[in-house]
Amino acid sequence: MKRKIGILFVLLISLAASAQEKRMAVVEFSTSYLRLKPDYESPLETQELMGTVVEIVGEESYWREVVTPQPYRAWCTDQGLVEMNAEELKAYEEAPKVMYKELYGHIYSEPSCRAQTICDLVGGDLLRLAQPARNPQAGLRGKWTKVMLPSGKTGYVPTKEIKPHTGFVSIAMGEGSSESISPETTEAIIAEAEKLLGAPYLWGGMSAKGVDCSGLVRICHIMNGIHLPRNASQQVKCGERIEIPLQDRDDNEGEAHGDRTESLKEDMTRRISNLQRGDLVFFGTPASDERPIRITHVGIYLGNNRIIHSSHRVRINSLIPGDPDYYENAHRLVAAIRL
Repeated sequence: MKRKIGILFVLLISLAASAQEKRMAVVEFSTSYLRLKPDYESPLETQELMGTVVEIVGEESYWREVVTPQPYRAWCTDQGLVEMNAEELKAYEEAPKVMYKELYGHIYSEPSCRAQTICDLVGGDLLRLAQPARNPQAGLRGKWTKVMLPSGKTGYVPTKEIKPHTGFVSIAMGEGSSESISPETTEAIIAEAEKLLGAPYLWGGMSAKGVDCSGLVRICHIMNGIHLPRNASQQVKCGERIEIPLQDRDDNEGEAHGDRTESLKEDMTRRISNLQRGDLVFFGTPASDERPIRITHVGIYLGNNRIIHSSHRVRINSLIPGDPDYYENAHRLVAAIRL
């Protein structure tokens, strides 16, 4: 019996040591491209932004397999990561930070737009303040702010292009309610989405360099201090489910075209009557006796029957048949949530 207890104790100590030996790193690139396999020709799975903490769980040549907070597990190159030990990571996480708030920009070697660039930036990137004594909550002053990359390199960004960052609120699957996000934050989220109007659709994209549908939703929330899961099939499980009545299955055969259009308009108007501005709307295949609901697309409801979403490009479309800007797959609306 004593021997068994001794063996168990050794195993527990070993597991604890293993947990403490996790390889942690911080994303250094403005946008790190995470791929399915350690190969540049491998499909893009997602993007991760500068300042994000990830765990390294695999290694092959100059590729690193990482687990991200999205959550996601994929491969990126080692030059886009700064590996840190526990003490370094603690110092990084506790350091005052700012978030880059414009679509695209640069860090400069000197406080001048004519100076040499150190790297590029996209909205949502996190940077440490190079002067630790400065408190971002007290306000950022001056035309330029000295910042620090995860690697320790320093440079300057225009102060008007950054904002204080105090951390994220995470809304995981199964969490959230209709009071999680204030009306003011809802408007700010929509404003971020509208900044990306016209941006090209990119499978796995989550930045101004290209976004897919769930990437658009996630980056707009990140810009407002909110972490959502990465994929639409995960996002639909957050927040409070809003009732979306089933589509009218009556084909109304024999109706004139005009009458049929009016019938479809009435049906969709009925289905979206419970939606509010800022709700997330999901499209796909409804659940049946043979299979669960399948989510293939997500957008943000703007009110007045319209959504903003990434489909071919970031665009605004109507959900109402017959409207000039009608979204061709609106009839596949299957769910909605309110955060």
